[in-house]
Amino acid sequence: MTSGPGDDLVVESPDERPGVPDAFQRLWTPHRMVYIGGENKPSDSTEKQCPFCRAPGRPDDEGLVVHRGVVAYVVLNLYPYSPGHLLVCPYRHVSDYTDATPEEVAEIAALTRRAMTVIRAVSGPAGFNLGINQGEVAGAGIAAHLHQHVVPRWAGDANFLPIVAQTKAVPQLLADTRTLLADAWATTAG
Repeated sequence: MTSGPGDDLVVESPDERPGVPDAFQRLWTPHRMVYIGGENKPSDSTEKQCPFCRAPGRPDDEGLVVHRGVVAYVVLNLYPYSPGHLLVCPYRHVSDYTDATPEEVAEIAALTRRAMTVIRAVSGPAGFNLGINQGEVAGAGIAAHLHQHVVPRWAGDANFLPIVAQTKAVPQLLADTRTLLADAWATTAG
């Protein structure tokens, strides 16, 4: 056991109690190491490396594209905060919201509204988090390409995992979520 000078806190070193069971259950999520390790992060900020520039060039199911607009499109987040987490992206490789054209701004707003309507029809969330992270320092995982987050939220969905374990439990496969949302997009008035 160790403690700092004048501290009442006692911390056990992991090697002092190897293999001794504790009160915690473990939820192993090794698939998250891809995200944590940055495996799918672009190696530079060019259009060639940008996942938001490449996604529209793929078939919808492979690119996780839910809807295609004129100057912007809607794609499922590969690393969602919750099931149905969508991103609204301009097709053009632009990083700053103030550099978006009036047409891009208008369609991003319209697609965000429509995304909320579709997600409500598919899974009935209690609310949403909406946001654009501008720059890496603001939390943008892909800072080189503008994208609006549309994150559905349910009462009680924020449990201990994100806070204690920095882990999100997502109970639905991305392909299944994309299919539900894409099908609903075609039939839901917005």
